[in-house]
Parts: sequence; C-alpha cells; structure tokens
Amino acid sequence: MPAFRQVGEKQLPQEIIFMAWSPKRDLIALANKVGEVLLHRLANFQRVWSLPPNENTGKEVTALAWRPDGKILAFGLADTKRVILCDAEKPESLHSFSVDAPITYMHWMEVTEESSVLTSFYNAEDESNLLLPKLPALPKNYSTTAKIFSEEKSDEIMKLLGDVRLNALVLGGSSGFIEVYAYGMYKIATVTGVAGSCLGLCFSSDLKSLSVITEVQVSPDSAPEITYFQLDTSLLSVYLPEVTRMARKFTHISTLLQYIKLSLTCMCEAWEEILMQMDSRLTKFVQEKNTTTSVQDEFMQLLLWGKASLELQALLMNQLTVKGLKKLGQSIESSYSSIQKLVISHLQSGSEALLYHLSELKGMASWKQKYESLGLDAAGIEDAITAVGSFILKANELLQVIDSSMKNFKAFFRWLYVAMLRMSEDHVLPELNKMTQKDITFVADFLTEHFNEAPELYNRKGKYFNVERVGQYLKDEDDDLVSPPNTEGNQWFNFLQNSTHLKESPLLFPYYPPKSLHFVKRRMEGIIDQCLQKPADVIGKSVHQAVCMPLYKGSKSEDSTPRLFKLPFMWNDKSSNLHYVLFTMLESSLSKIYILRRHTDVSRSANNGLLAVDFGNFLNNSINESSDTSFYSCVDAHFYDDETITVVLKENAEQEGKERILAQLPLSSVYVDEDQEREFSLNSSKRLDEQSDDIPTRTVFLESQWRVLENMKAQYVAVNGIRKVSCVLSSNLRHVRVFEMDVEDDGEAEEEEEEEETTPIVGGEHDELNLSAVNHNSMCGGSAEVADETEEHESSLDS
Repeated sequence: MPAFRQVGEKQLPQEIIFMAWSPKRDLIALANKVGEVLLHRLANFQRVWSLPPNENTGKEVTALAWRPDGKILAFGLADTKRVILCDAEKPESLHSFSVDAPITYMHWMEVTEESSVLTSFYNAEDESNLLLPKLPALPKNYSTTAKIFSEEKSDEIMKLLGDVRLNALVLGGSSGFIEVYAYGMYKIATVTGVAGSCLGLCFSSDLKSLSVITEVQVSPDSAPEITYFQLDTSLLSVYLPEVTRMARKFTHISTLLQYIKLSLTCMCEAWEEILMQMDSRLTKFVQEKNTTTSVQDEFMQLLLWGKASLELQALLMNQLTVKGLKKLGQSIESSYSSIQKLVISHLQSGSEALLYHLSELKGMASWKQKYESLGLDAAGIEDAITAVGSFILKANELLQVIDSSMKNFKAFFRWLYVAMLRMSEDHVLPELNKMTQKDITFVADFLTEHFNEAPELYNRKGKYFNVERVGQYLKDEDDDLVSPPNTEGNQWFNFLQNSTHLKESPLLFPYYPPKSLHFVKRRMEGIIDQCLQKPADVIGKSVHQAVCMPLYKGSKSEDSTPRLFKLPFMWNDKSSNLHYVLFTMLESSLSKIYILRRHTDVSRSANNGLLAVDFGNFLNNSINESSDTSFYSCVDAHFYDDETITVVLKENAEQEGKERILAQLPLSSVYVDEDQEREFSLNSSKRLDEQSDDIPTRTVFLESQWRVLENMKAQYVAVNGIRKVSCVLSSNLRHVRVFEMDVEDDGEAEEEEEEEETTPIVGGEHDELNLSAVNHNSMCGGSAEVADETEEHESSLDS
C-alpha cells in the first residue's frame, strides 16, 4: 500500500469539535466551539464557505452528518433543540425542524436492499410530475429565505427530496431519545425503551437492526455505565417497499408545506408598510380636528358638494399632498398585484399539489393489508385533506378582498386626485374630469363601508380606521380579522348555515370567515403533522431490544478525550449479514481496540466474535516482535472501509518529544483464526470490562501502512474510504493535517506531476514515501498560503 500523502496543513482560529467528510466529494465539514459550521476542500484545506451561528437556529453544534449523496449536510443544535439541513453548494438552510431533546449523535444512511418491487418503484417516473404542473420558482426580489426555491433552471425542491432510493437520518439524544427521519425530512419512527444518552448509533443498510451505544447515569455519585444495544427493526425491513413509498409521500408533503410557508413569507414582504399611511393619517386627523363631524361625513360632503372643510383641506394638501397621493396609489396597486400573483401562482399550486399527495396517501391507507401495520390512518389523512381545503378557501377569499380593494382604491384615488387638483387650482385634464353617477355611487359606497370610525380598534391597532383590508390576512396573529368579509348577502353561505345536514357534511370544506390566512395555515400544518405522526409511533413501538451488552463504567471526570465506541459500522456486502462494532475502554491505562463482529440476524448466537487488538512495536525492529507486550495505545479510530480501520496511536511510554502515528489496520490481519474468536463466552450478567482478561487479544505488527505525525500531538481522525482521504486533528483542536491515503495511477501522471511541482508537501522524514503517489486529482493553488501559515505557526504547533 502506498504511504499516505500529506496534502494540506493548517492552524485554525477556533477549536474544532466535529469533522465529517462528504461521502461523494473531497469536502470536509467542520463545526467549531463558537457554533460555526465550515466546509473545506481537500486541496490545501481551502475554505469553501462558512455558516455563522444564528440566534434563531442555534449556536451549540452537537452533531454532523452528510446525506449519502453528499448534497446536503445536517447538523444538530443543542441550545435550540433543532436540526438544520444545509445546502452543500452554499451556506443556506434548506429545511429545519425541532426535536424534543438535544441531539448528541446523528447517522445518515442509505438503504441498499434490492427487490423487484423496489426496483420498479425506483425506476418508475413519479406520477405527480406528469399530473401536476411544476411549482413556479419564488421571486428573487424577496428575502433570502425565498431564494431556497428561486434558482433559475434548478428545482430546489428536488434537491430536498433527493434520490428516490430511501435514505434515513437517525438522531440520538439525551434521555433515550432516538428518532428516524426518512430522507432527513419526515419522522417515520420514534424509538423508545433505550435508556441513557446516545453516544453512537448505526442503522443496518437493510433496516433489520439498529445499533446504539448509550451512557446511563445510574446515580449522581456513581460513574456512568456504557452499554451497547442491538435493536430489532424488522418491521421496517419486512415492509420496506411500503415504507419507501409512504416516506416518499411524507417528504413530498413536508417539502410542499415549506414551499407554502415561503410563499406566504414572500406575500408578507410584498405587503408594504406604506399601505398603512392612509389609516394612520386619518387617525391623526380624528385626534387633531375640533369639529364634531365624522371623517366619513367630511369626505361625503367633498364628494357631493365639491367642498371640503378647512381641516380636511389641510389634511389633504399638507399631509397627504398630490404627489404623495399619486405615490400611495402606485404603491397599493404594485403591492396588491404582487400578492395576487403569489396567491394564484404559488399558494394555490402548492396547495393543490398538497391535496394530490394527501389524497394518494389516503388511498394507500385504504390498502390495509399493506399499510395498516405501519400505522397509516385514513381518518387522520381525511382531516388533513379537509384542512388543506379550508386553507384554499381562505386563499380564494384573500383574492376576492384584493380584487375589490384594488377596484375601490383606484376609484377613490382617481376621485380624490381630481378633488385635490381643484383645491390647488391646478388644471384638470378633461378625461379625469368625467365622473358618472355610477362612479359617484361606487365611491360613496367605499366611503360608507371603509371610513367608519371604530374606537375599539385604537386599543388593538393604535388607529381608528381599517381602510386597508389585505394586511390583516397576512399578520401572524391569533386575533380575529379586524374587518372580516361580509357574508350577509351571500346566498350560498346563508343556505349552508341554515342546513343542519350540509353544515356538518364531510364533503364540504369548513370555512373560517373571522380568521387570517396565517391562522388557517398554522391549523392546517398542525393537523397534517398530527396525522403523519401516527406511523412514527406505531413503527417505534414495534422496535424491540435484541441484545444488551454492558460495556464498562465511564469516567466521572469531564475529560475532553473522545470515546471510540461511538462508531458502530455496518457490513455493506449484500451477501453478508455481519457488521462490526468498534470501541475502546479509555478509562483503562492502556487502551486496546475491541472489535465486535456480530450477525445482523438476531436469531444467531450473540457470541460470534469479540476480539481485543494490541499494537506491537513496528518502529524499532530490534525488539522481539513475538512479544505480547502492548507497545502502543489507540487514541482515536474510524472505519476506513469494510476491511480497514484507521487509527491514531501513541506510545504507552510516551515521553516529551515522542511522535504519534497514523496507521491503517486491515481486519484481515485481526480475524485470521476463527476458532480463537469463539473462545470468549460472554457473560451477559457482567460488564465487559470485568471480563476483559478472558477476551482473546491479538497483537498486530504493522508494516508499511503507517506514518509518523511529526510535530503534532494528534488526537482525532476523520476518514472517508470512498474518497481515500483522512484529516487528523491535534489535541489543541486547532491544528489539522489532511492526507490522501491510497493514491493510485489513473493515467493522469503528466497533469499530476505539474501540480506536484507547484505544490509543496508539508511532511518530514517520510516524504520519500510519497514518490509513488501519482493520482492527486484534488490539488489546486493556494499552497503558498499553507506553507506560510505552517512557518508562521511552527512555534505554536503542539508537540
């Protein structure tokens, strides 16, 4: 195996607490102590983007995970109990949701199980794409939240949905909190019955079992107990095609709800504060005037006799002005037109798509043989469909209010504009001077309906008037509408109210005249969330414990040293039902690696392969290699791929100046004797650390698969076997080195040689081992900066 090739080194300004390589690209995500999430490129550890902490989302990052396709990064925030899904291309939150407990670990996996039913589902075109019009992109001229769906020639909603193949984001938190989110979007399982705070978890790729490692604090005075659980999740495995279809529908619904929410946000931004000027100026007029005449009478007198009181004349000419009136009229027309377009093109199309997917989900729920066991509730989905119908009705009501308001304001401003021109004795154009009796009646009706003083409004809104009727629909408040629609003359509404049977009919959507659009939307979201919550509860209750193995007692001291057992790993070979779990007992003076090889088939014997691994001396060949003495302790370890573990080692007799080592441990060198691994018989009544003397130990002597990490007190490592890269972090949490682990010739030697000439490799006595490395496809410029930084921080590098 070629030696590892160092391709970057950097001192970072903030302490890094989490590292995670992208599964598909040479990108590594980092989270630091101040709550910032960063994305760096392999080449020279260049920063791609950073997402600063936000008061609304949170500042305390506790976990990172990539979606298997590498397009979305998820991170958990403890202070706000939220999970954020972030775009890998740019530092923008695509989706977020709240959880009941702070997240301590997250794992995002993809289902690799194949079947003819699943394959046909994966290959079939989504019917919704054929039957529903494509959702229009949200306009770019509004807030950054709207830009999520506003990229030209790019359907961001599909980025959220991802591939058709099922993937699941598994979250673990404190107090036994474990939840599974299909496609990282919608909860399909709430697992109960696991005690303690989650330190590590992993789902098998066929959804048959879930491995969890927790820390249980039995009492405040005692040390926490570390326990490994294997949970049987066979219901998900048995109904995998149904779960996939159901989860896909859930995710469509969840994404559409966000689209509707963002459309409403754009509508709120399209509504301008300038529209309130008429209300506020009329209120001020009422407060300052001395006459007993009402504002309505003042305007009516101006309409009928063409004469205005001195006070009204002062209001119109000094406060409102001809120019101001013209600008106000243009603002109202522009704002109302924007809101109208958003309702018609975005809100209605999103709601109709929501109705379509909920109706399909209702059809699935009716197929009880397939979906009843998963908890799909037809009655709850029917309630959700009804709630969406009510929302569509309210959106249509808003359209009618906008339409009538635009007509009213146009007629009112046209008349008032002419009246003010006459007051100022300006020339009035002949086409503006023409006003029919119908126009006069229209303005009179507008004045009668909108210019009534309402003193009770002053306590609620700080004004006596509600001339502007659209804004009340967009306010995110629980109060009833100030001016609800007039339903007195509506014959259909009266007919329904007087008909007992029709009023309660499930075929008719309920109508809420006094409520705002925001209120009806929140109600709809609550009902949909409630109806889609039941499968998560039913599936969660089907999960049961198959194996429980107490590992050891933890340390009461709050040491920053990580525990390595947080990395369970599932065997990916489709023909095999094995998986490995990796952990170590760091509380012991000499840390061995313990590798547990288990069958995912929980009916098999539990005692099928626990082995301890020691590292013998491989730096000094003069020492007897057959010695059983452990020469190195493991500081950190990760699975590099199915067959290899990447470890950071330190000498047991560590002294000042002793270097730490980055090494690859092939599992083939560990599991060579099947008989030996069966010698250990687990006593489930005892903790594993109490039986450690009986566990078979294998001393491994590495040959060429290691590298000394000069001038670096390495403590943590993050690896990606698919991309063949690793990142080592020092104990001060600020010094990182990046390595290409297994570079092979892919026919681009000439191009790579040119890059090697321009890129200095920060190394040491092992640079000669890098000569065999040819495929260096991620190197790019900026190396001078790294070299300068390395020199600048040479004295501060911890040893």
